[in-house]
Amino acid sequence: MNRRFVLVTIAVGWAMVVGAALAADPPEISLTIEKGKFQPDEVKVKANTPFVLVITNTGDKAAEFESKDLRTEKVVPAGKTVKVRIRALKPGTYPFVDDFNKQTTGRIVAE
Repeated sequence: MNRRFVLVTIAVGWAMVVGAALAADPPEISLTIEKGKFQPDEVKVKANTPFVLVITNTGDKAAEFESKDLRTEKVVPAGKTVKVRIRALKPGTYPFVDDFNKQTTGRIVAE
């Protein structure tokens, strides 16, 4: 067998393994609901890259993370943390709200 062929085959296989590992573990971004507000109220993410929002509700009442633009809603029980997978976003701004308290708002900015 040709030595170059073996090296190329190994390199391609390695790239596939590393690529699969990176795709399996999107970055996690923390978001807290505290005293009726999202902290931070603006989350910046890399455009065209999926990610996971890790939302912690420190309050004593349930909250609901909702974004019509993201087509996502998730109840976050009082004192609990939930994870919400977000697809890769095109550059832009994506508002979200606590559907149980409409005054609690925020946005994701994909750049």
